[in-house]
Amino acid sequence: MDTATHVVMGIALGGAATLDPVIGSDPAASSAVMAAAILGSQAPDLDTILKLRNNAVYIRNHRGITHSIPAVLLWSILITGLIYFLYPGIDLLHLALWTFIAVALHVFVDIFNAYGTQALRPFSDKWIALGLINTFDPIIFLIHIIAILVWVFGAPQGPVFAVMFAFLAVYYVLRYAMNKKIAHEIKEKFNRVTDITISPTLRFRNWHLAITTETHFYVARHVNGKLTVLDEFDRVPVPQTELIKAAELDHNISAFLSFSPVYRWEVEEYSDHYEVRFIDLRYRSKGYYPFVAIVQLDTSLAIVSSYTGWIFSEEKLRKKLHLIPD
Repeated sequence: MDTATHVVMGIALGGAATLDPVIGSDPAASSAVMAAAILGSQAPDLDTILKLRNNAVYIRNHRGITHSIPAVLLWSILITGLIYFLYPGIDLLHLALWTFIAVALHVFVDIFNAYGTQALRPFSDKWIALGLINTFDPIIFLIHIIAILVWVFGAPQGPVFAVMFAFLAVYYVLRYAMNKKIAHEIKEKFNRVTDITISPTLRFRNWHLAITTETHFYVARHVNGKLTVLDEFDRVPVPQTELIKAAELDHNISAFLSFSPVYRWEVEEYSDHYEVRFIDLRYRSKGYYPFVAIVQLDTSLAIVSSYTGWIFSEEKLRKKLHLIPD
């Protein structure tokens, strides 16, 4: 989820924690747990700082090790220690419990996005991405805001947060049912489907689709119950030529390939260089596919320049990276 949603989730969890008699009966403990819940709801996303290094490192690691099982435990210990240092004397066990819940909840809700997490590391490096909830879901955000305001203005936290969590549970079940219905419709419409990526959007009944069959890639959308194919590409395996092997050694290309589950590739040959490009088919915007990885190699297959990330025009890509002109 986005930062704002994680913040309101932390505040709501801090409010719900006051139902714990040990926390609710001690104003200092209530303040401490609120701080821990907010920090815990943000901690796993501290890997965003990796963007300062480069996109390849960020793509390879965001929602990876920082969202793993060991990381959840480590974040919980570090935040508990910090808060206990600031609020000595409060119940340490209950502080640790609510801190752990806040961190674990962050990782748990992230698996419902199309981006997903590697939440099962170190047992599995598989990305878990259920594709039910957009990174920012206005309904989920609004539900939290309403519950927090009602609580702040004096309503008892028990009924307020019970209703909020019940509503959220129903909402998630509804989104799951919608996702499965779309997947069933796709399998009915297309032959020999091997993979489906369903990405929710800000709009409740608007979904982006990347469909893989044995022979083709289809990029589509599902809006208000209607499925529309936007693009169709032949599914051509990436050939393991010397050029491709050299390109895959580049850190930007390898980061892209470690993350993207559905993409197509292009190779262009020029008089003095080659260009290899991988294009993620999950993210189509106004007829353009902005999430790419590109590498240019000279005629001896030495890497000259490369890039991976979001780019919305060829001009900006080449200007930013000083790539060899076509």
